[in-house]
Amino acid sequence: MRLKSVKLTNFRGYQDTTIIPIDEAMTGIVGRNDFGKSTILEALAIFFETDGAKADKNDINCFRLEAGESHFEITCVFDELPDSLILDENVETTLADELLLNTEGCIEVVKIFKATTSGKPDKTCIRCQHPVDNDLNNMLGLKIAELKKLGQDRGIEGAVVDKRVASHWRKAIRDAAQPLNLTETLLDVDKGLSTEGKSVWAKIQDQLPIFALFKADRESSDGDAEAKNPLQQAVKEAQATLQEQISALEMQIEQSVLDVANRTLGKLREMAPELANELRPRFKDKPKWTFSFTLDGENGIPINKRGSGVRRLILLNFFRAEAEKAMEGSNRKVIYAIEEPETSQHPNYQIMLMKALLDLANQDNRQILVTTHVPALAGLIPIEGVRYVTKNFDGSPIIRMPCDTVLKEAAESLGVLPETGMERAKGVVLVEGKSDVTFLRHTTTTLRDAGHIAASLEEAGIVPLQTGGSGNVKHWVTLKLADDLGLPWCVFLDSDLGGSPEQVKSIQKRKAEVEAQGRAFYSTRKREIENYLCKDLIKDKSGAEVTFTNTCDAKKIIGNAVGMKPDDVIDRFWPSMCAAKIIEQSKYDDSGVEKSELIELAEKLIALVE
Repeated sequence: MRLKSVKLTNFRGYQDTTIIPIDEAMTGIVGRNDFGKSTILEALAIFFETDGAKADKNDINCFRLEAGESHFEITCVFDELPDSLILDENVETTLADELLLNTEGCIEVVKIFKATTSGKPDKTCIRCQHPVDNDLNNMLGLKIAELKKLGQDRGIEGAVVDKRVASHWRKAIRDAAQPLNLTETLLDVDKGLSTEGKSVWAKIQDQLPIFALFKADRESSDGDAEAKNPLQQAVKEAQATLQEQISALEMQIEQSVLDVANRTLGKLREMAPELANELRPRFKDKPKWTFSFTLDGENGIPINKRGSGVRRLILLNFFRAEAEKAMEGSNRKVIYAIEEPETSQHPNYQIMLMKALLDLANQDNRQILVTTHVPALAGLIPIEGVRYVTKNFDGSPIIRMPCDTVLKEAAESLGVLPETGMERAKGVVLVEGKSDVTFLRHTTTTLRDAGHIAASLEEAGIVPLQTGGSGNVKHWVTLKLADDLGLPWCVFLDSDLGGSPEQVKSIQKRKAEVEAQGRAFYSTRKREIENYLCKDLIKDKSGAEVTFTNTCDAKKIIGNAVGMKPDDVIDRFWPSMCAAKIIEQSKYDDSGVEKSELIELAEKLIALVE
């Protein structure tokens, strides 16, 4: 399941009901301090019952409390629902068949808290379109004997496929009662979704995403979660991946213990049958599988006793490792919520972390939520994921979705500015990072000097501006200024061919968006700009022999081989590429005609201002 939206009712600063739509990949919650950004993440932590997160009686909105309200709610809406669920005797059914979906076809889980107590919710409900008929609106809470009686009373026994299966009885009863009169219902999961020890709600919970919150303000104690939670989350994911084996083991343990208990009762029955007949063996609680994991430094200093910057650096590299990990394991989505990732980090690391999060967000089974008010990070958030938190006339926080007006207000509020250099530009080529600037400037200057093109970028007045990618807030700010100044612009990005399907899909999406505005979008025929480097040149300059194809991760391969950061590879080697090598490395065959991709790219960029 994927988190589609969060609804807060009477929770802290959010009066009445406020809906926060969640993007399918990355959601960036931006706005000024104390406007309610962190409240959203903390509400999710309470909803998912994250370690250390629980509702407090002071969480109810003070104005609603004065008005007589006694409860507050945290609601999560999920889509991308499972094709089927097994509720009874290994027989498949669906959430739609069991009438557990809302008007949008999603599952909407409402947790209601009392203002007078702290801790767990007073009750948990599913808001759904459910039958009005009293006989039909509580069937998920009926035992099979009760369902059989209801079916017999309605004369539908012959339509039940398997009379041993509760879901077959429910289906036959509902089919016979068509058309059903449905209405919006809050179905209590304890009263209406649990019978004979088999909780429908527990089956639904097993499908909900795994949620992990990393807050900005961590206390430095021996159990400091900030240092160990990233790796502890890996434990949770491993448990989710092995859930089938764990469930099978639990069943074996249960059967073994029940066997001992029943044999004991059998012996007791020989001596005291009345007492034995009163006793029923059962497990009071499900077994708890607890594993604690941390890191120890070689100097004997526990990692959670190191500086906050080091602890956050571990968090940074946890996300980097996650972004590179193969898409294996649990099918459940994982939601990573990061409050102010800039905390205690050098600006360079802030950007690295945000880019790692963007990579992670491109994976199918991940969702990322971040809050920030740092312009450099806010500028990297994809436009469609921006949620601007501001306040209305009475001071209550409101959520505004991205559009030109909202993006302009958010950019001005946060101080997101376009790249410098616009004042001398006749045209603009938008690129992702500093390596792309080096790549394009050296390519055009070298090809101009060798007589292959008429001018370099600088001579043509074309300014390459790094925006961190296409389609983010910084990109939007730069484009708006370019449009206001009447400057022509285009986009140049790596194609990521050979990378993950999610990365390729993201590039194609950006291409469509740019071309829809009537602008040119250029991407590499090879995977990345590093794939155009000459292997012999790398060996001459570094002594390292490297092997890579047009579609493999050349940046990482070269970086590992020469012992440097992959992001610095182009700055190190590309300025040494002569015109002949640039042409040779960018040759391709077009219906039997040999062409040079980089000569063609340079000509197209120069033509931007002709």
